[in-house]
Parts: sequence; structure tokens; C-alpha cells
Amino acid sequence: MKLAKGAAFGAILLLGLAAWAQEFPRAEVGVNYSYTRYAPSASYSKGHSLNGGGGSAAININDYLGIEMNLQGYGSNETGFNIAPNATFPGGLSGKVQGNLFTYLFGPRIKVRAHGFQPFGHLLFGGAHTNVYGNAFNQLCQPIVGGCAFTKAPTAEAFAMELGGGIDIPINKTISFRPAEVGYLLTRFTNPLTGKNNQNNFRYSVGLTFSFGHTGS
Repeated sequence: MKLAKGAAFGAILLLGLAAWAQEFPRAEVGVNYSYTRYAPSASYSKGHSLNGGGGSAAININDYLGIEMNLQGYGSNETGFNIAPNATFPGGLSGKVQGNLFTYLFGPRIKVRAHGFQPFGHLLFGGAHTNVYGNAFNQLCQPIVGGCAFTKAPTAEAFAMELGGGIDIPINKTISFRPAEVGYLLTRFTNPLTGKNNQNNFRYSVGLTFSFGHTGS
């Protein structure tokens, strides 16, 4: 009798665990197209549009909370500089420079898994990389001796943070369409070409998300 009760309890426990496991996927991987409106902090460098893409991966701790990794890259873009003579640039500078931008961000994500749509929000921290300012140093400062008051190329790395969110629309158990993910992207490239300021940028993405780890998969 005790054995039967134990077996029944074990079966109920296993069924409960299976039902709990079906509530959310253990992991989600996304691929996307990404657009960023980059807003340089220096008054002599105009804002410009960046097109690229990348992906994300999230490990879900429970039905709502997950830890996300987000990687995005933007191809070569052209940045114009038109700097009047000053103490940092004695002769002034003028020219166009090619460069790229990459961001690598990590942090918590909250997601509501409604039946027809799944809104989410995240707060991500990490870094950004660009060769724009290094290229500007090589192309604009180096040709003329003493053209710039500094002699070392600016660093290519900076702190980055994104606050944003979006929505996933499930197509089936595995695939979801992400029509919109928008966010405020902060980068902090601080060097003689940007000044000691933040760059306040806007980012939009669209793509697909793939879910893994459902019971029976």
C-alpha cells in the first residue's frame, strides 16, 4: 500500500515537473537586421545612420526572467569631420573617415509569455568598439606634423548600455517573429575627437527568434 502511494506521489511529482518545464523554453536564440542612429557628441561631427545586424541569446531562469547576450555589428560607414582651429587641433581638421561599430551587451530580460504575443524589456551593459576615431587620427592628424596636440591614436573601446524592449509573435512552438525591438543605446567614447561626453543613440531591430529546451524536444 505504501509502495503504491509512493509510486502515485512520484508520478504526480513527475507530471508536475513536466508541466512546469513546458511553461517556457530554456533558451532562445535570435537573428536580426539592426538599424542605429548614431549621435556623435562632438558638435563638428554629424549624426549618421548605421545598418547591420547580429543576434542574441537568452537563458531563461523562469517563465519571466532571463539573462540575455546581445551582439550587433555595423559595416563601414562614413563620418565627416570639420573642426575649426583650436588648442587641440592647431590647424583645424576637415575630412571624411570610414569606420565600423560593434556592440556586445549582457544583462537581465523580463518577458511576458501571452498566447498571441510576448512583450519583453531588457537592461544590458557591456562595451562598444569602433575604428572610426583611430582612422580619423591616422588620416587627419598624421599627415601633418603637429596637426593635432596629441600623438596617440584614440582607443577603440568604450562602455555601452542599452535600455529597451520589443515584442515576439509566436509562429509555432519553436519560431517567433520579432517585428520590433527598440532601445536607447548609450556609448561613452571619450577622446580628443569626441570630448568627454556620452553618445545618445537610437536602435531598432527586426528578426526571428528560435526557442529550445521544451519538454519532448
